[in-house]
Amino acid sequence: MSVLIQRVARWAREIPDAPAYTFVDHLGDGAWHTLTWRQVDRRARALAVRVRELAGPGDRVAVLAPQGLDYVVAMIGTMYAGVVAVPLFAPGLPGHAERLARAYTDAEPALVLTTTPALPGVRAFVDGGAVLAVDTVSDLLADEWDEVALGPDDLAYLQYTSGSTRQPTGVEITHGNVDANARQLWEAFDARPRTSVAALWLPLFHDMGLIATIALPIVGGNQVAFMDPVAFVMHPVRWLRLLSEFHDVYTGGPNFAYEYTAARVSEADKDGLDLSGVRVMLNGAEPVRPGTGAAFHAAFARCGLRPQAHTPAYGLAEATVFVSAVGCDEVAKVTEFDRDALGEGRAVAYTSGGRSTLVSCGRPTGQRVRVDAPDGHVGEIRVQGPNVARAYWRDPERSAEVFGSGWLRTGDLGVIHEGELYVTGRIKDLIIVDGRNHYPQDIEATVQEACEAVRRDHVAAFAVPGELGERVVVVAERSRRGLEADLSEVSRLVRAAVARTHDLAVHDVVLAAAGAVPRTSSGKIARRACLQAYLEDAFV
Repeated sequence: MSVLIQRVARWAREIPDAPAYTFVDHLGDGAWHTLTWRQVDRRARALAVRVRELAGPGDRVAVLAPQGLDYVVAMIGTMYAGVVAVPLFAPGLPGHAERLARAYTDAEPALVLTTTPALPGVRAFVDGGAVLAVDTVSDLLADEWDEVALGPDDLAYLQYTSGSTRQPTGVEITHGNVDANARQLWEAFDARPRTSVAALWLPLFHDMGLIATIALPIVGGNQVAFMDPVAFVMHPVRWLRLLSEFHDVYTGGPNFAYEYTAARVSEADKDGLDLSGVRVMLNGAEPVRPGTGAAFHAAFARCGLRPQAHTPAYGLAEATVFVSAVGCDEVAKVTEFDRDALGEGRAVAYTSGGRSTLVSCGRPTGQRVRVDAPDGHVGEIRVQGPNVARAYWRDPERSAEVFGSGWLRTGDLGVIHEGELYVTGRIKDLIIVDGRNHYPQDIEATVQEACEAVRRDHVAAFAVPGELGERVVVVAERSRRGLEADLSEVSRLVRAAVARTHDLAVHDVVLAAAGAVPRTSSGKIARRACLQAYLEDAFV
């Protein structure tokens, strides 16, 4: 049985000079750098020859390289070599030093792949380990490559995810998983072979960035144009300008990216943008906020953006990445549920009282999704399909718990409503006070609206144990307007808003500095890590 990576050689034969991967180097020379399918195949084969000289079957080979074409070659080259890739990032990425060290130590790689510019920092980090700069490998070595027999059950890479704690976990992704999930995403996007183009800025070490940027174009011999995430953050209009370059283009990002872009792109920046060719703007990797899609469309409708382009989705690393999405050319559904009933585990349409507004994540593609509860009730989301990973790296006990039943236990709560999946939260994040369930994201939304001193989307609500049960704590970063705010007044406003809206007493309110609230690798609020930091008085 063939695996996805073998298609690279096919495109190298059939469309050798067609563009495959294009990197827009905003942080360097500003130019567009492109590898054709023939060049990708040749560079990957050459690298595979060198990798086999330094690592054997089953060895882990870590990629500690900056965003760019060398990263793509490193991932494809390791697969050509039949070793196990570990997609990470170069040392020095702000806020991720601990995560890198923990993942690297856990994987125990035999070899590290990097680039010449990043070499000094990488050598210092690995402290004597074997390091190879991808850009120093001669293409002439490609002729010495012998194909390795790969099957769908062979391990392709370890996808490290920090989850909501500080300890990164390696998910074992097989070649069959990569093949299946890339095809599932391709079908969901309704992509056209050799025609559709991907335009992205997602980090390649993250599951969504890796599959969408590297794997997905291999399915149909398509082109992908991508940039560094920092280039996007500095000037989000760069993302939209890249999209404007193509007539049939798809993209994706976490929810914050859409809100951030709508807020930061000026009316003057919109002049000349043509977003009429954008067919899919996948919104995933973190909870999709109600109103984000409509607000983004309102901001860019005059640029030709269709409302149907906004595509809420659900996925997780244990399913390679992609699970479900709203269908192409469908407008995403936003549904109001009764908040009290939802807290009791029942999905009841809102009529009066408190409401919880949720965004549909559509239906699965090429896999099965069910909720471990009766119809119309909230339960754990479970997934079954060829894209579901086989285990956690060196963690048989947790692997048995999560993967052992034949259905992936996601740890996420959700409900199937009118045939579509709605995600309500994380099981371990649920706050239970006096026998009532409260979703932290609902409390966080109330907190950020209660006072302008609170920085939007940088709030964590969680429970701490007390003598009489769980007590609610809120940690919020200060906004720019809140730098001189009085903590007692902020606390009063927050407590009053939560009591009024949720009939819930807040035990403690912490107003922290910008950047203090921990987040996962995909940008989600890491509530359990925040709880640990709170218990350790780290916010003092």
